[in-house]
Amino acid sequence: MKKLGFGLMRLPQTDPNDPAAVDVEQVKKMVDLFMEKGFTYFDTAWMYNGFASESVAKEALVDRYPRDSFTLTTKLHAGFFDSLEDRDKVFNEQLRKTGAGYFDYYLLHGIEASMYPKYEQFDCFNWLLEKKAQGLVRHAGFSFHDTPELLDEILTKHPEMEFVQIQLNYLDWESEWIRSRACYEMAQKHGKPVIVMEPVKGGTLAKLPEAAEQLLKAHEPDMSIPSWAIRFAASLPGVMVVLSGMSNVAQMEDNLRTMENFQPLTEEERSLCFQAADIINGKIAIPCTGCSYCTEGCPMHIAIPKYFSLYNEDMREDLKEKGWTINITNYQMLHGEFGKASDCIACGQCESVCPQHLPIIENLKKVAAHYGN
Repeated sequence: MKKLGFGLMRLPQTDPNDPAAVDVEQVKKMVDLFMEKGFTYFDTAWMYNGFASESVAKEALVDRYPRDSFTLTTKLHAGFFDSLEDRDKVFNEQLRKTGAGYFDYYLLHGIEASMYPKYEQFDCFNWLLEKKAQGLVRHAGFSFHDTPELLDEILTKHPEMEFVQIQLNYLDWESEWIRSRACYEMAQKHGKPVIVMEPVKGGTLAKLPEAAEQLLKAHEPDMSIPSWAIRFAASLPGVMVVLSGMSNVAQMEDNLRTMENFQPLTEEERSLCFQAADIINGKIAIPCTGCSYCTEGCPMHIAIPKYFSLYNEDMREDLKEKGWTINITNYQMLHGEFGKASDCIACGQCESVCPQHLPIIENLKKVAAHYGN
């Protein structure tokens, strides 16, 4: 299996404010390009793209290609079951939505310290093995957003899990919150293949500060900026698949150019990635990846990732010199449809599901103060 995977999480939309309004025709073109080049791994989940991703997988992939020509992965998230019966309700609905008949890979989704007890309480690891025994799942594993110590505990208790999916990129390699390197090394210690998510960190590593971009372009002018991040992850031993949540045909074409005849990074190129990371870390105000897990249950309907993106862009500007940026207008346009950052009631729902463990409530206060002025 080639190492590039198509993450069906940030699909192209016909309405930028409605994640479920997917541009299916563009997705079909992307799927065709992907398959044409011999790539076969597709990753979806129950709640991706406003719960539409699995249905789009059926329309753009399953209904158009022989079942044995592609690999389809989906997941069970702890936020969507509260009984033993609920697990099967979700799974059976996933089979219906995708029309896949079975899943090549199936994951317990986004395990972290707050969610792990629920997966144990409802015996989800054994439940997943039962699905495998029934032929409904080919390979069982889990995705993970927490410390290497917890990962060690889970893999020690559940050696039957065949793989682990972790967030890994050169910016998070030594992050005190994400700890990509330590989690990767823990998976290696247990002999588990790694599937990489967020290799471009939700687009952060596709659009770099000018100094970081110049650093990479000086070494290899013809390489796209995102390709450095994809190759960084794919170059690591034990990495089985690198998922990229591609949002348009251009992103697909760029990733295919990078990975069709994959060349691992040299040690010099790895060093350049880490130098770029040092530059980027000095510029990012809020390290949000735009996954939007936080928005699904927000009672005030606040467009949290969108506001953080605007804020980050403004923080990279010389605001004393400019005094005004277009993002002030963009913010006003967004809060015509969504709650304002200042509408936050500090319920904590967003922080409880954030894979990056961000202090979202405090960050919303910063956004509110910035755009309130």
